[in-house]
Amino acid sequence: MPYVTVTALSHPGLVRGLNEDSLVAGPWTLCGTVTENPQTLVFPLGTPLVVAVADGIGGQPGGEVASALVATELAALGPSLDGEEAVRDALDACNQAVYAAADRDPELFTMGTTVAGAVVLAEHLLVFNVGDSRVFDAGGSGLRQVSVDDSPPLAEGERTTTLVTQALGGADRFHPITPHVATSPFAPGARYLVCTDGLTDPVPQDALEELLRLHDDGRAAFELWKSAIEAGGPDNITLALIETGA
Repeated sequence: MPYVTVTALSHPGLVRGLNEDSLVAGPWTLCGTVTENPQTLVFPLGTPLVVAVADGIGGQPGGEVASALVATELAALGPSLDGEEAVRDALDACNQAVYAAADRDPELFTMGTTVAGAVVLAEHLLVFNVGDSRVFDAGGSGLRQVSVDDSPPLAEGERTTTLVTQALGGADRFHPITPHVATSPFAPGARYLVCTDGLTDPVPQDALEELLRLHDDGRAAFELWKSAIEAGGPDNITLALIETGA
């Protein structure tokens, strides 16, 4: 029977004391914890399988609460995400849930999070994001970003930005979102990388591509994490590799 493997880890990095990232893979969530050793999960191919990362907005309260809330919400909604419209509706529900939670607790006022991920279906993926966490097609033709960054245009010579133009929550009053949702192929041998900017900010895309060319599964996830740590580990690092098997 065809199956999907998801290899994931989450780590605070070397600078931040708190891990404000969260991750969801099917019914499994990883919120605010540390996993230097990659965890590999195997799922049957067929029922919608959501794999996503959420990166709590730094410099504002409750980033870890917002990201965990979104991961938990997506885990519950995952089996119903059978099309692009269902994914958009789920992300709208996540946005409303973050604002509602912030309204109930003054200490969480303006909390917010990015989110990026994919829903694996029998013959294709539904790629989605809000914010600057990313999804890459890591198939045989190299590494190609398939998510859309919500961030200001980069200045000449600049590779990353610390600003996002859209997030789930994150403002002092409710703001609707316009999620990026697209359909991508998912044939045998397909491979996708979902990650927060704690990986992509310190490590250039060509270096990520080379590591994925050299390594598979848990070793690939470990080497990606290691590359961010060796580059200074300036932010929380959360990633998931999605691959098919026969």
